[in-house]
Amino acid sequence: MIEPHTGGCRCGAVRFEATSDPTHISYCHCSDCRRATGAPVSAFVGFDVDAVLVTGSTLKSYENGPVSRRFCSVCGSPVSYFDRRIGERIYFMLGAMDAPSHYKPALHAYVREQLPFVHMPDNLPRHLKSSVERPETD
Repeated sequence: MIEPHTGGCRCGAVRFEATSDPTHISYCHCSDCRRATGAPVSAFVGFDVDAVLVTGSTLKSYENGPVSRRFCSVCGSPVSYFDRRIGERIYFMLGAMDAPSHYKPALHAYVREQLPFVHMPDNLPRHLKSSVERPETD
């Protein structure tokens, strides 16, 4: 049996649980993720949507084209990312996971937008753009 993967926002008003193993774990260096999180680089853990349960009435969304980012309206914590161009997957912020050290990123995405002072000498694959194929890539 697969143990559930759990997490939530800073104040605990939003919780989530995934009952399948992650489909994707990665870093993202794009400017959109930087603005959404306030961090120089983001890390995500992706799951199939049908294996995820999200609870909490304080969850709010910000829509930007095909991308929906969800956050807690109480504490402001970024919680998840969904891109309708790439199917039925939801990506949770690695820092929102209850056990973030269990999720080691396997690659870097959008390294063409990586800040020049961010150095991550981990030898992981690096993608100039997205690591997940999108029909409308920029």
